[in-house]
Amino acid sequence: MRVGRTMWLIDAAYLFNAQESAGTEYNFDYLKLRFWLERNGPIDDAWYLNSTQSPPSEDQSGFHAWLQTPVPVGPGLNVSLYKLKQRDFECPHCARKFSLQMQKGVDVGLATLIVRRADQNQYDNLILSSGDGDLKDALTHAGKVCHKRIELCVFRWGISPDLLSLADKVYWIDDFSAHVEK
Repeated sequence: MRVGRTMWLIDAAYLFNAQESAGTEYNFDYLKLRFWLERNGPIDDAWYLNSTQSPPSEDQSGFHAWLQTPVPVGPGLNVSLYKLKQRDFECPHCARKFSLQMQKGVDVGLATLIVRRADQNQYDNLILSSGDGDLKDALTHAGKVCHKRIELCVFRWGISPDLLSLADKVYWIDDFSAHVEK
């Protein structure tokens, strides 16, 4: 059982891409996942960070509105969206040019929430749903300097060993995927 205040941070792109580790057609439900995590204590503050096209599609806007709907109807998440950035590339072999839209800003947003709120003593437990090893320094600060308890709620695919080494507890979604499936 968790003691104190708990904050849950979600890297939406990580969860979306990593959910395939539970099955190629598998999709999880954010509300069911929140209920599963709250079996060990309430979540006081929860954030969903993602990049989206500008403007978002009607379906995306509807989904983001549902994410913000309070429990028990929705998962009650704070939603923070960043614009997708276009990056231009050139093939070194054929000189063909192409562009890709890439996620930018989510890792900085996550790191900022982890560090700032730890420094301000706004949580005692952090649940992180991200596999990004770039968050190692932020987690180290929260855990070692600010003495926060670190939990990961992740799939087995795409998780940085650096994050695993800092976790006090890991919830492998693959192990309870049937309970949180859409």
